Amino acid sequence: MALDTARDMSLSRTAMKAELLDAETELRLAYAWRDDRCEQSLHRLITAYMRLAISMASKFKRYGAPMNDLIQEAGLGLMKAADKFDPDRGVRFSTYAVWWIKASIQDYVMRNWSMVRTGSTSSQKSLFFNMRRVQARLERESAAVGETLDRHQLRQMISTEIGVPLHDVEMMEGRLSGSDYSLNATQSAEDEGREWIDALEDDSAQAAETVEQDHDTKQLREWLLSAMGDLNQRERFIVRERKLRDQPRTLESLGQELSLSKERVRQLEAAAFGKMRKSLEGQSREVHHFLM
Repeated sequence: MALDTARDMSLSRTAMKAELLDAETELRLAYAWRDDRCEQSLHRLITAYMRLAISMASKFKRYGAPMNDLIQEAGLGLMKAADKFDPDRGVRFSTYAVWWIKASIQDYVMRNWSMVRTGSTSSQKSLFFNMRRVQARLERESAAVGETLDRHQLRQMISTEIGVPLHDVEMMEGRLSGSDYSLNATQSAEDEGREWIDALEDDSAQAAETVEQDHDTKQLREWLLSAMGDLNQRERFIVRERKLRDQPRTLESLGQELSLSKERVRQLEAAAFGKMRKSLEGQSREVHHFLM
């Protein structure tokens, strides 16, 4: 923690010592990068506005993310802004860069807020960063006039204020109401160390299901072997090569090996399946579908 703090202070001091660009110099550097891909000009442009990126990153510390990570994301946004900046539009680079820096930081904060994705749409993103502030203001204003808002009224007012659907407000309220917890955390002191993971349903196969499945598999294997026994040697070879291999053989390759036409192999295969189907139906009408 002390190392991170020292690093943050070093970055801030370095940024504060960077040159201040006037509009003419800024424009010249932007043209040099856009037209000539001059890396030295890009470096000067980014270095000069790194103080802006750090200043914006500091405003997001309350979301619990490490400051050095926020600064890195702000720097990435600044570099994207420099790469996409068009000096012909007549706006200052700082004005343009603010949007890219903010977007980069916000995306990072939302990605790392929870293992469960907090939001992806523009309305969800707006809610994530504004909902608590708007909620606090609405509650203050209602308290000032002696009114008390219930949860439904408050959600509706937040929805109207921010301009997002009501169901997004309800969804975001639930996601912001708690943090991620380890499944190995104990449920309570009274549970004698019982962990949350112990309460999860075991989705693996139960013993009774395993025994039943093994019995069915064995029975089906016996039926299939019996059905294969009704075929002649050539029919068994075709069925085995066409149905029981990891990489089934083609009719053409079997025809070349057996000195038969492709159509003749297909006829023999169909005849073999007919015999097997008849045998399997005699055992159980539930198993012949594997040949369909």
